[in-house]
Amino acid sequence: MHNKYQDIQNTKANFDTTGTDWRTKEFSHPERLIRVGTSFSGIGAIEHALHRLGLNFQIQFAGDIDPDCKTAYFANYDIDENRWHTDIHDFSAKPFLNQIDLFVGGAPCQAFSMRGKRGGFEDTRGTLFSEFARVVIECKPKVFIFENVKGMLNHDKGNTWKVIKQTFEEDCDYDVYYQILNGRNYGIPQSRDRIYCIGFRRETDFKYPAPIPLQECMYDFLEQVVDSKYLLKERGVHFITEAVNHEKSYTQINGEVMLCQKRNQQFNWHGDFVFHPALLEDKTNPDNDDYLYRIADYETDYYATKNLARYAVRFDDRNRLHLLNDSSVKIATDRGRYRKLTPRECHRLMGFDDTFRIVVPDTAAYKQAGNSIIVDVLIALLRQMDITQYGI
Repeated sequence: MHNKYQDIQNTKANFDTTGTDWRTKEFSHPERLIRVGTSFSGIGAIEHALHRLGLNFQIQFAGDIDPDCKTAYFANYDIDENRWHTDIHDFSAKPFLNQIDLFVGGAPCQAFSMRGKRGGFEDTRGTLFSEFARVVIECKPKVFIFENVKGMLNHDKGNTWKVIKQTFEEDCDYDVYYQILNGRNYGIPQSRDRIYCIGFRRETDFKYPAPIPLQECMYDFLEQVVDSKYLLKERGVHFITEAVNHEKSYTQINGEVMLCQKRNQQFNWHGDFVFHPALLEDKTNPDNDDYLYRIADYETDYYATKNLARYAVRFDDRNRLHLLNDSSVKIATDRGRYRKLTPRECHRLMGFDDTFRIVVPDTAAYKQAGNSIIVDVLIALLRQMDITQYGI
């Protein structure tokens, strides 16, 4: 289908400006069952979005090549082996023809070039995007959501996205919309721009949900009790407190809005960290303590701002950090401890509430959070399109 509402260069003109808040929209058929298919499923962002909304849904198929993702997925959703695909190249969606209400995926898009003047699906052969498009063609979902990095719009002077859009509209025969959305505009304090491309099997006049004011900051997503293993050693502290990393926005400490999560951010010291000031009653000598560092030893007092007292912690007899959450506590703003975010905090900052079970080692958990789609953005999209009208 030809999209008469947008062109390649226009990604800002399709928001709902009627004044209706998508958060207050009621689902027209909340009793209906939504049949879901996902590929490149990760830890199931759309599945968790439907769970948080309290809607009835059934997973028809899902898959991911990462075995840790499979472990996490099976621990959290109702699925069995015969509905799971590991390698999408080996998966046929033909048995699910006209049995999928919503298909979602964030296929990693390797670069591809236009060959000749054909364009469309033939130009994407051999890429993971072509596999996503193939699944759309084979099962013909009522709606699909394709998520990707915003840089895809400008790759190869816009030609790459032109081919993707043409494939969805002409080869798949869908009414296609796309928009760059940022998680911080939909309730999650994380600056994460992503393309959300939505295709409707029937022609639809769709407007994207309007941004809402951000009411929470990263502090509101912190755990109240944290294991001391997340404290940084001296090498990590030196790295994250180098002024150059803050100037280039590689690293921030006690930030209000999280930097965009990445799969390896917790292990290369680029990303978000927390500084916990020492209590005045803590007389530990910083020169003899591997964990206690003086702000004066580094180049900036950047960390001694933004309600620092609320980050104060007390250690228990198991050496765990307990967030005091007490603005009246007496603190020493010139010394304290630095730590990375925990896997649970990273999941919260992707919109996964604490009902989501984290069952993989930390390394895998950080990777899964960084690779996921922000759940709250998906919730906004599902409400805006009234996903229940497509159920059965």
